[in-house]
Amino acid sequence: MKELLQKARAASRQLAALNTAQKNAALLEIARQLQEPENVRLILAENKKDTDAAEQSGITAALLDRLTLTEARLAAIADSVREVAELPDPVGQGETFTRPNGLKIINTRVPMGVVAVIYEARPNVTVDTAALCLKSGNSAVLRGSSSAINSNRAITAIMRKALAAVGLPQDAVCFIDDISRETTRELMTARGLIDLLLPRGGRGLINFVCENSTVPVIQTGAGVCHVYVDKSADIEMAADLVFNAKCSRPSVCNAAETLLVHRDIAAQALPVIAARLLEKNTELRGCPETLGILPRAVPATEEDWSTEYGDYILSVRVVGSLDEAVSHIARYSTGHSEAIVTRDYASASEFTERVDSACVYVNASTRFTDGGEFGFGSEIGISTQKLHVRGPVGLRHLVTNKYIVLGSGQVR
Repeated sequence: MKELLQKARAASRQLAALNTAQKNAALLEIARQLQEPENVRLILAENKKDTDAAEQSGITAALLDRLTLTEARLAAIADSVREVAELPDPVGQGETFTRPNGLKIINTRVPMGVVAVIYEARPNVTVDTAALCLKSGNSAVLRGSSSAINSNRAITAIMRKALAAVGLPQDAVCFIDDISRETTRELMTARGLIDLLLPRGGRGLINFVCENSTVPVIQTGAGVCHVYVDKSADIEMAADLVFNAKCSRPSVCNAAETLLVHRDIAAQALPVIAARLLEKNTELRGCPETLGILPRAVPATEEDWSTEYGDYILSVRVVGSLDEAVSHIARYSTGHSEAIVTRDYASASEFTERVDSACVYVNASTRFTDGGEFGFGSEIGISTQKLHVRGPVGLRHLVTNKYIVLGSGQVR
């Protein structure tokens, strides 16, 4: 592990000196190689090994979907790399100012250095991370999970081949083949070799990394997201938004896990919303009032309100006011994404002001919390903390700053 990280560190010094054209050339070559027919066949064959093993282990359909690659998904991944190439280079941007004593101070953006990501299941993260790190001048150290080991190994080999093809160091993208817990511990304690560590996955992984790491960590991923249907809501709009937030891809962190409905509209809104959710056989776990309106629902437990299901399951609670909805969110949310459906401006304003999450929506699905949807090209994770970044962690967030001070003999 130490040798691998030292190679990544050496590569990061080379990357920091590259110009935008050189970095973009590498990204475009990666995108091209990912769509080479021979490489597509290889990746899909390796991915099938992973999905076959996952099915045998009894993985849920939602998580299996998260793991599965297709030609169309590979094409979309390659397109996201091209989008990153088109984005402005964050390195070198900044501001210049002059002090009264004549000192000229340049605050310029520079790469972090070595960025490591520990992640679960999703092989697209392998490419997204590498692309964002390369464009921002950072080396990427990738430690995926056992469920996607074959997919990740194949994808990384292709990206390293693309780097060599354009004359860049292959160790700008390093893959940790050993998926034991010990490698996770080594990454978490590699001070001086890793500049930034991001865990992507379930709450257990994220908490383990945040509680044990001695290198800087950005907490990402865990998403107990809420949709609150206010008493003035358009019911059909609410049904569409809840269906999208829960069912478009339930395994991802921006999917809704809890529905809150104002008591004044619950009797009318819940049957309409439930009918849409039934299209995907979504299990509803409700409070006593919900059970009185929706006979098909099952009783919710206290644990349900804080559970990230990652599946076609939604907890439902009837609330008496916007204040009660906000209080529920404050108690159970992971600070990821929350939405209000309302036709009342005052309610929308109060909700956005009082809800303390990374992304707060008015009349839109929580599924938009995504680097691509925000115009970042892609993201390396969704930060639910407040330092050094909050929300989608994109290209502009993978740099730090350096002060260059130009003088003419000044002393203090």
